[in-house]
Amino acid sequence: MSFSPKFAILGSGSIGTYIGAYLLKAGYPVVFVGRERLKQEIQLFGLGISDYRGNSFTLAPSQIRYVTDIKEAKDSNVFLITVKSKDTIEVGKSIRSLFSPEELSKIVIVSFQNGVRNSKELASVLPELNDRNLAGMVPFNVVAKGKGQFHQGTSGELVVKSNEFGNKIHSYLRKAGLPSIVHKNMEGVLWGKLLFNLNNSLNALAGIPLREELSQRTYRKILASMITEGLEILKLSGIQPASVGKMIPWLAPIILKLPDFLFFRVASSMVKIDPEARSSMWEDLHHGRTTEISFLNGEIIRLADEIGHKAPINRKIASLIAEAESGSGKSQYDAETLSSLLGVN
Repeated sequence: MSFSPKFAILGSGSIGTYIGAYLLKAGYPVVFVGRERLKQEIQLFGLGISDYRGNSFTLAPSQIRYVTDIKEAKDSNVFLITVKSKDTIEVGKSIRSLFSPEELSKIVIVSFQNGVRNSKELASVLPELNDRNLAGMVPFNVVAKGKGQFHQGTSGELVVKSNEFGNKIHSYLRKAGLPSIVHKNMEGVLWGKLLFNLNNSLNALAGIPLREELSQRTYRKILASMITEGLEILKLSGIQPASVGKMIPWLAPIILKLPDFLFFRVASSMVKIDPEARSSMWEDLHHGRTTEISFLNGEIIRLADEIGHKAPINRKIASLIAEAESGSGKSQYDAETLSSLLGVN
């Protein structure tokens, strides 16, 4: 891949805007494609980017090209997909509509989305991309604070599929100051991330910041049970989740169940979480948006149905999220109430 990258961020919300801001600051051409509400916010306030380590920078409105129509991204050749998983097929079709077959042979796409199926779904509508359709993974949390402020609240490195094209994307991300690695087994990486992402739904139901949630052992024991159930179902389905850095799926339930003083000591060396961090699913519930529950806990439930496993804990969590989403159930549960509902001791 010898061309000069011109980035388009498709679905430029919290994650996409955060990544795109770093690329833009580094001097790469970037077009952000997203919703009118955020476009107006950024046109008024610009962008303020910060993280849990205390780093920050700003971009003036005049520096930022934020649009609502994907047609305005036609001059791009690297598309970072950060839409909700339910919109993956639609965004793939939108990319196809932009380009001739010859032009499609010159672009690269990277899925930086929750879930495990996005890259395959993109391949179903853009099969000619082959090795230029890259699975990716975002391990950290970004909170939209309003007035153009986006804050990374947890640690972690972006992961991109290792091949000729992925290695180049990785180099661009690193040059922009974004921590990034490449990995050959992206399917295993995505399943491993999904197990940790089961906390998205728990944090949404807890209704409190991530650090506060994880400081309570009862919530941690619930999460440990969710991950243990997921690991069992993956094993029965012949799927081996991969570890990335200090994200080791099989070790997580053991650490989560430790007494507080041991948990804090071990966890602080593995992941950094600041007081502002919350899950994206909490943010969706808070703003009345559709959650990604079917692409997170729902994937565990789908596998469970295939092998005849009841998956009682993840199934109950998913039903509680569905009730909260529809407005027919509670949107916040204390640890003891939720533990009792789930039968977790």
